[in-house]
Amino acid sequence: MSDKLRVGILGGTGMVGQRFISLLENHPWFEVTTIAASERSAGKRYEDAIGSRWKMLRPMPEAVKDIVVMNVNEVEKVAESVDFVFSAVDMTKEEIRAIEDAYAKAETPVVSNNSAHRWTPDVPMVVPEINPQHMEVIEFQKKRLGTERGFVAVKPNCSIQSYAPVLTAWKEFEPYEVVATTYQAISGAGKTFKDWPEMLGNIIPYIGGEEEKSEKEPLRLWGEIKDGVIVPAQSPVITCQCIRVPVLNGHTAAVFVKFRKKPTKEELIEKLVTFRGAPQKLNLPSAPKQFIQYMEEDNRPQVQLDVDYENGMGVSIGRLRKDTVYDWKFVGLSHNTVRGAAGGAILCAELLKSRGYIAKK
Repeated sequence: MSDKLRVGILGGTGMVGQRFISLLENHPWFEVTTIAASERSAGKRYEDAIGSRWKMLRPMPEAVKDIVVMNVNEVEKVAESVDFVFSAVDMTKEEIRAIEDAYAKAETPVVSNNSAHRWTPDVPMVVPEINPQHMEVIEFQKKRLGTERGFVAVKPNCSIQSYAPVLTAWKEFEPYEVVATTYQAISGAGKTFKDWPEMLGNIIPYIGGEEEKSEKEPLRLWGEIKDGVIVPAQSPVITCQCIRVPVLNGHTAAVFVKFRKKPTKEELIEKLVTFRGAPQKLNLPSAPKQFIQYMEEDNRPQVQLDVDYENGMGVSIGRLRKDTVYDWKFVGLSHNTVRGAAGGAILCAELLKSRGYIAKK
């Protein structure tokens, strides 16, 4: 019997579910043994359930093709077959909260890509390099749920990955006001150009709910645990615009920052390139060796050249320069479906395993 933990993918037929399956191929700790989806896919071989809808550039892993898809709503049946699950279900927020809680109460840890539980006070929302200490709130959540090993943990929105790590690296300089405009890839909407041909040569200046997430979620990452819940930070104040652009993968951000303490350019760059977190110190399987790279060229980072930096798990920063209104400005780039979605959730699960929250049943 394999020493690897048995993993289930809830919502395994969607784009993020496919990304989970692709990234978990040959993972040293985790093995996909169960795929669950809607009733219309249940009972089919995974390859047949997907049909022509495989959206990854890499071929579908051979190991999952013959897995018979289970009904995601048959919680006990799915839970019995796995040690923990990744959640990428496509439902209403209320339905997602209910089903993720149901799996947790079935003593099955849930690591979710969804937004439904991001503001549940005792659910940790984690970027492992930024706030691994928030995982300690899980013990309070277990008491609320009445579980011994079941809980829900989530990762934040994909749009903040290209600037929240940067602001974290610069924390000692006390950033207090931030303006960010994100230029977001169509895969963030679960689409390819084949699905969404009207995006070719087009820009849409609205992504529903995205601006509020981009402004508020970093503050929760920087918050503290008090009385068993996570209390968001109050600073910096962030204002965002989020724009959909004709790019397949990669969210770019143009960011302006004011600091209470006045750093030099050299100090800012030094903090970026030396920034390390728990994943790097623990040498977790999916952790980028260099989390943030700084690029000196005026025309970098670029999506086509840099989105796959550190296998899509790193963040690329460039064009750091003084501003006439704010103190400094920069451009950031992150891979929205790897670091920003499935890969970020896998890294969270690796950290949870390393800290004993996820183990064999």
